[in-house]
Amino acid sequence: MASLLIKGALGALTGEASPAARLPAVDVRVAGGLIEEIAPALQARPGESVLNADGCVLYPGLVNTHHHMFQSLLKGVPAGINEGLGLWLRGVHLPRLPIFDEEMVRVGATLALVQMALSGATTVADHYYLHHAGAAGVLFEAAEQLGLRLVLCRGAVTVKSANPDYPDIVPPVSFDAMLRDIDDLAARYHDPSADSRRRVAVAPLTPTYSVTPAELTELARFARAKGLRMHTHLSETLDYISYTREKHDCLPVQFMAEHEWLGRDVWLAHMVHLAPEEVAMVAASGTGIAHCPTSNARLGSGIAPLPAYTQAGVSVSLGVDGPACSEASHMLDEARMAWLIHRAASGPKSTTVENIVHAATRAGAVNLGLDNVGLLKPGMAADLVAFELEGPAYWGQHDALAAPLITGHARVRHSLVGGRAVVRDGLLPAIDLEKLRHDAAAAVAKLH
Repeated sequence: MASLLIKGALGALTGEASPAARLPAVDVRVAGGLIEEIAPALQARPGESVLNADGCVLYPGLVNTHHHMFQSLLKGVPAGINEGLGLWLRGVHLPRLPIFDEEMVRVGATLALVQMALSGATTVADHYYLHHAGAAGVLFEAAEQLGLRLVLCRGAVTVKSANPDYPDIVPPVSFDAMLRDIDDLAARYHDPSADSRRRVAVAPLTPTYSVTPAELTELARFARAKGLRMHTHLSETLDYISYTREKHDCLPVQFMAEHEWLGRDVWLAHMVHLAPEEVAMVAASGTGIAHCPTSNARLGSGIAPLPAYTQAGVSVSLGVDGPACSEASHMLDEARMAWLIHRAASGPKSTTVENIVHAATRAGAVNLGLDNVGLLKPGMAADLVAFELEGPAYWGQHDALAAPLITGHARVRHSLVGGRAVVRDGLLPAIDLEKLRHDAAAAVAKLH
């Protein structure tokens, strides 16, 4: 790949979780898909392409560690707009998921990925469980079209739900069929490299009632034998805690430990309600957490205490969750929500801009096992975003480096994934947005 120079940025946040994350005015040279050099006033080499970043701030590409992309066609369904998780599942999902076909999955995923790219995300982990609707390959195709990294978390249900609070939203499949499908997906798509564009993860929908305990243990052993990471939902609501105590006579994290589902190759979504002993277990095992503040607030599930988790040594990343319970796939706004909600819950010194950018970048890459992603640093993959500070919202701003996060809605001027442009001069050249708008409207008409 030809070298590229990003020139004129006001400065950068590198993705480190410390004040040292801040860099004053810098240019960035990219070569061979990697960051080669970060320094002020770099001069373009003969024949080197130059991207104008005047008036922009550079961040590492944002890493979304929990999503349900097909739900982009289920935003704001009235039946679930004022409900908690259980009734929201009944009102929004049960009547509509059987209607989804492969084309609708493609449209929903493309719409989610477009929103991701235009909000600064370069990597997405999608927890996908609509296997009656067609091959998961359409998700990889959509990500490849835009140029984003995708971790496909292959979800499934193998037993009818025994939890009266949460209905079956997809039909159960046989456990053997689930294993065969994961094996096939991994053979076709999984790349274990440190800056992989395609990963497959093992991801039962919910471990305490979507599979049997014996199957959960077998899934862990299967995943580790194949070199696949593991992901699922856990401890999202208080009802979830009560159910696990009543059914399994333990706390959810203790249940996971008993079935070999803790470790550095595991990251768990939500984790809103943990007892102190569970936090200690998560930290000691190196298990990651995908924090979804907008979804948790929207459904009234609670606030996962990110500052306490990170202080305990847990790697906490961010996820936008499904657009059916966040109404968007806007990664920068998710990071802003995290910055605000924890200051509201725990005081103004509970977290910092640098902490949240770290959660949205490097911590996400660590949780997904992408060791060469998530930092603006020579030798790392050239995943970076140039946010514009333009318009009245940014006039009067004293802290340019914090501005994209604390103000929100910053426009992406340029976005690179492995040195390749995904967004250039604010445009997505790979996508016909007018056709996508039409396709989404047609799908919503079927689902209404």
